[in-house]
Amino acid sequence: MKCNCCPRQCNVDRTRRVGFCGVHERVKIARVMLHHYEEPIISGGENAVGSGAIFFAGCNLRCCYCQNYPISHELNGKYYSILELVNIMKELELKGALNINLVTPSHYAEQIIEALKIYTPNIPIIWNSSGYDSVETIQKLKPFIDIYLVDIKYATNELGVRYSKLADYVEINQKAIMEMRKNQPNDVIENGVMKRGVIVRHLVLPSHTDDSIKCLDFVCKNLGANTIVSIMSQYEPLYNAKNYTEINRKLKPIEYKRVVSHALQLNLVNAYIQDLSSANSKYIPDFNQK
Repeated sequence: MKCNCCPRQCNVDRTRRVGFCGVHERVKIARVMLHHYEEPIISGGENAVGSGAIFFAGCNLRCCYCQNYPISHELNGKYYSILELVNIMKELELKGALNINLVTPSHYAEQIIEALKIYTPNIPIIWNSSGYDSVETIQKLKPFIDIYLVDIKYATNELGVRYSKLADYVEINQKAIMEMRKNQPNDVIENGVMKRGVIVRHLVLPSHTDDSIKCLDFVCKNLGANTIVSIMSQYEPLYNAKNYTEINRKLKPIEYKRVVSHALQLNLVNAYIQDLSSANSKYIPDFNQK
């Protein structure tokens, strides 16, 4: 069967060769862990067990600054069967994870759906993606996904081309986010933990606050001022960011303040704000552990 599950439309038989994502049909996983560094309503409070994160290897983007580059670009990980993926989810559930957090899952949409048809955990399932997802795939996910934790990386395709090797990120991303909101029209939070809904993430890039402001404008105009937005200041010039002078540094406080101020002007009342100290590699999972 030829793979067209993401907007790349590679149309390749991944049992024989890899697609743009760099991985074969079998599910390749880099790390499974109880994750404590997601948004508080995902990971829970300070003493919570955490989010049951499954980090998939491979990616359908090529972001030059990717903090998870050992798995997205260098493809660290091990291949697993569908049944083994089911068992991983069961194991996380037994450990008390607040949710099953599928990180960078887009290129494994079909395999994930197959696994969730075999076993549906009694905790929320999170689709934690770059936002480069096809509307058709999001529609297929509707019966299975409780929470969409989705990026809005850029509001202009020029940045998509320069930093992620994508000429159509904006159109694809905006349609995907709108479809995710259709799938989960209401945000449900119980005892400080999210059960259903959508969180839109935006990583503020150095030198590009104008683009960040446009991203927030899109969210406010199309999803509403009550949308849960995570405005992230955690950017670090990792992987190949050194080759791009304008982003080869951490964010300046004035840049982040400008974007946050715009969110306040838009009355985005459910916005998460990060401390600038979050731009620290200690919060990135170690993908060399077994």
